[in-house]
Amino acid sequence: MRINMNMIGLNGRPQVKDLRTILTEWLEFRLVTVRRRLEYRLDKVNRRHHLLEGLLIAFLNLDEVIRIIRTEDKPKPELMKRFELTEEQADYILDTRLRQLARLEEMKIKAEQEELARERDSIEKILGSAQRLRGLIKKEIQADAQKYGDDRRSRMVERTPAQAMDETELVPSEPVTVVLSTNGWVRVAKGHDVDPAEMNYKSGDEFASAARCRSNELVVFLDSTGRTYAVPAHSLPSARGLGEPLTGRLKPEDGARFVGVMSGDPDSLYLLASDSGYGFITRLGDLYTRNKSGKAVLSIPSGARLLPPVPVRSLADNLIVAVTTDGYMLVITAADLPLMSRGKGNKIINIPSAKLKNREEYVVAIACVQDSEQLIIHAGKQHKTIKTDELKEFVGERGRRGRKLPRGYQKIFSIKVQLS
Repeated sequence: MRINMNMIGLNGRPQVKDLRTILTEWLEFRLVTVRRRLEYRLDKVNRRHHLLEGLLIAFLNLDEVIRIIRTEDKPKPELMKRFELTEEQADYILDTRLRQLARLEEMKIKAEQEELARERDSIEKILGSAQRLRGLIKKEIQADAQKYGDDRRSRMVERTPAQAMDETELVPSEPVTVVLSTNGWVRVAKGHDVDPAEMNYKSGDEFASAARCRSNELVVFLDSTGRTYAVPAHSLPSARGLGEPLTGRLKPEDGARFVGVMSGDPDSLYLLASDSGYGFITRLGDLYTRNKSGKAVLSIPSGARLLPPVPVRSLADNLIVAVTTDGYMLVITAADLPLMSRGKGNKIINIPSAKLKNREEYVVAIACVQDSEQLIIHAGKQHKTIKTDELKEFVGERGRRGRKLPRGYQKIFSIKVQLS
């Protein structure tokens, strides 16, 4: 329920105020009101006490007062002179009937005087102390609450602070496939049974990378400078058309191109590496960013190029396969690589520095293989299937040179993982 608390405050002007301001101003107003009430009552008490002093003098000199009233043409000045009364006291005596005055008793007058004096002292103490005044207001509020209050109808419940709703919570969770082209165009196709390589592309463009995910998940793109960008999958254009360039919604550096797409839950693992042979494993959640300019993640050595990201399903039993342009292949366990959020990473496979510097040899491809899977290597127009048992012949320590592939398969074009 919304309430517009527009009110006239102590400054006499209408203004929208919050509850704390309203209560603060009301307490200030209450202080002034109670002070004025006490001051008014104090004036009444002092006046009554003053009149009783004159009445007591008249009672103690009743016969003389009666004589003056009966015999004098102007009894008021005579009473004031004779008994040193004030004009107010003389008027009060003259306004009192003589019969009533005769019945007044000294003890009653003094008792009322004492009661008034006690009340006067009490009021003066309260008016002379801000703490006493606030205490009186507090007691009055508590008394009113006790007398007029009723049981609370709305419950007082302590709740956790409200959180802004994530728009992805309103998006349906449907299987989709995000397709990225070599020229950086992106689109989303419904379902996971899509073959991205068979889709139509603009002239001069072709399939580069794809990721299967849910429509309410974030998709992470990786560019050639090692920066990542996170985009909600449901916000990407439909695959009914050719899509749209990512540069229309992201701001990569000049000359940068998009080389890969990643998806999954935040704890999904990916291998990020450059063709210099260095890389590391990272959590997908560590790659998220709201910055359109991306987030620097992978440091790429001078002259090297970024390889497409590789999903890692398990650190315990997955094997990382690295192949160079000279036909050297090394297989290591995924656990041999560090789990990092950013940096250059560790050396996966060793390439002679002279060859690496001159781009005579570099890593052509990296893959992640697990049990029940086999590796297919493509060398020109021919290919070779390497089963899991054969891969063990290439297993070695991280950072080693690896072993040469058989003749005819040393000029590797690409590698692919498939079920046995």
